[in-house]
This record gives sequence, C-alpha cells and structure tokens, in this order.
Amino acid sequence: MVQGVGFRWFARELAQRLGLAGWVRNRQDGVVEIAVMGDEAAVERFVTAMRRGPSGARVDEVRSLPTESLGTLPHPFAISR
Repeated sequence: MVQGVGFRWFARELAQRLGLAGWVRNRQDGVVEIAVMGDEAAVERFVTAMRRGPSGARVDEVRSLPTESLGTLPHPFAISR
C-alpha cells in the first residue's frame, strides 16, 4: 500500500530501463500490483528495487506469484488503470 511517493512511475521507469514487459497498478484496496516478465536477471534486479521502493516509500511486503496465466504482457512496461 503506497500513497504519494510515485511508486508506479518508479516501477515503470525501472522496468523500461531493464527491458521488461508488464504493468503496475493500484488496486482499490490500496495495494500496488505488478506483473512483470523478461530476462531472469533483470526481473531479479527489478524485484530487489521494488523491495526498497522510491525515496519516501515504505515497502512492508513483496509477494511473488507465477505470471504464466497472464498471457502476453504489454511491452514496454506500462502503468495500468
């Protein structure tokens, strides 16, 4: 759950720099949800950065789930509504 720290933009910028596909969005319950696919090393770097978040963020938990059921993800990575 984040507010006012630019988390979605932070995620999009990093994912695009790393060449990852996917999206980030805020859920109605306040949780930030991210789907990401790409080179395994790039995904690991992305997840590590999401655990820290942007300046001013407090990340309490990051959960990883398989994305196979999501099908094709947008490339470049995008902010979804």
